[in-house]
Amino acid sequence: MGATAKWRSDGAKPPKDIRKRSFQYALRAIRLYQFLQKGKDGAGWILGKQYLRAATSIGANIEEAQSGETKADFIHKYGIAQKEAKESYYWLRLMAESEVVPAKRLSPLMRETEEVYAVITAIIVNAKQGRQGPYKR
Repeated sequence: MGATAKWRSDGAKPPKDIRKRSFQYALRAIRLYQFLQKGKDGAGWILGKQYLRAATSIGANIEEAQSGETKADFIHKYGIAQKEAKESYYWLRLMAESEVVPAKRLSPLMRETEEVYAVITAIIVNAKQGRQGPYKR
């Protein structure tokens, strides 16, 4: 795994804006997928592809939510992003437990997944409580 594993955490703080953060998260997912594609482990390729789909879907749904026409639409799109974050965590856990990628290498990405999930959950809770969102009324 050595120094070529660029998808690992570089110690930089994640952006506060969830749109930027989910975009950066998707870039990390792409780098992990590219890393797995260089290997000869077919399971790693499949798990990597599943993870890539879920991880990139988080930001896509957050972006769609910004154009939500109603509060319900906004909450629905964030709900999908929340589910994709949960699924992303599942694939990372599976890669770690099966030793496709050492757990130590995945732990920063797993931690970031948990944090993204928590932020999305907080946004959903705030929107349900009637706090202002970017959706049109």
